[in-house]
Amino acid sequence: MTIPESNLNIDADITRAWTLPASLYTDAAILAAEKEKIFSRTWQVVGHASQVAHPGDYFTTDLLGEPLVFVRGHDGTLRGFYNVCRHRAGPPAEGCGSRKLFRCGYHGWTYGLDGALISATEIEGVEGFCPEDFALVPVRTEEWFNLIFVNLDPEARPLPESLGELPRQAEKFPFAEMKLFERRTYDMKCNWKTYVDNYLEGYHLPSVHPGLNRELDYNAYVVEPYARHVRQFSPIRGAQPGDATPRRYQEAREDLTTDYFWIFPNWMLNCYPDNVSLNIVLPVEAERSLAIFEWYLPEKDHSAPAAKASVEFSDQIQIEDVGICEVVQKNLRSRCYTRGRFSVKQEKGVHAFHRMYGEFMKGD
Repeated sequence: MTIPESNLNIDADITRAWTLPASLYTDAAILAAEKEKIFSRTWQVVGHASQVAHPGDYFTTDLLGEPLVFVRGHDGTLRGFYNVCRHRAGPPAEGCGSRKLFRCGYHGWTYGLDGALISATEIEGVEGFCPEDFALVPVRTEEWFNLIFVNLDPEARPLPESLGELPRQAEKFPFAEMKLFERRTYDMKCNWKTYVDNYLEGYHLPSVHPGLNRELDYNAYVVEPYARHVRQFSPIRGAQPGDATPRRYQEAREDLTTDYFWIFPNWMLNCYPDNVSLNIVLPVEAERSLAIFEWYLPEKDHSAPAAKASVEFSDQIQIEDVGICEVVQKNLRSRCYTRGRFSVKQEKGVHAFHRMYGEFMKGD
């Protein structure tokens, strides 16, 4: 699909810029183009190192309709492959677990953990058959912060180059030492960009998140755009004299902060003093998406009441976000709305996202 370039040209000067047109949030053909130009060319989070902690450990998943398998080899190297047998497209692996080799569930062809074809059953008599030509097809796979990433573009820049300043900013949080506590999936009646737009500004905190707004210092809320991510930062407000409202954090200290990291195009790290949540937004249809939340805490804290309280607090925020995003998505179809303007003070993150989006969608 060809999108008019005027729809993708977001002025670099936020004081003059207009938002993305509403039509880009509702058209199925636009989503198809996004999958090709954005999601198949960016590093996507697909798992956690704990899923492949030992040689032979593997898990399967799906990205943009592509079946994938990830496995820790006997040599300790993490590898990713298309989970498609080279014979007649059967599944070499299913589910997750630990294996010494993969055996296709269709005709029994077997593959090593390095993807090499070990055995092709009843292939005798086939002229010019070369096992090396029928290995599993690899997919770009890298690790950072105990997260596993894949990129369907074999020419993509290495993950560290794509992350830029993010490691320096995020690695002050002890996420790598935390263990998964809970996972929830939210089915949302909105375009994936509607959700990302909402995530990238604290402008709506007083209206939509009264509970969160009590915890954060809205007047000190900072938004910092970078080349391929946005950092949002706020000091946490401790209990105020005479304020009887319960607070999650009773003290306000210089090191008591919350950092929200959004990484283009669709994943986030929400970093609090006592927990970190990973948030992945996946498009399903033009006006439907999934938000996958995973909460990580120090293992010693998993049995503490505060752990469940952290999840429930975050869950309430997410329910509030889903509610407003679904209303916005409906209103994007109104004949009275085409596109809007940015708050110079509050929407630098949204502006940065729209510029990144335009660059990718215009690119070959």
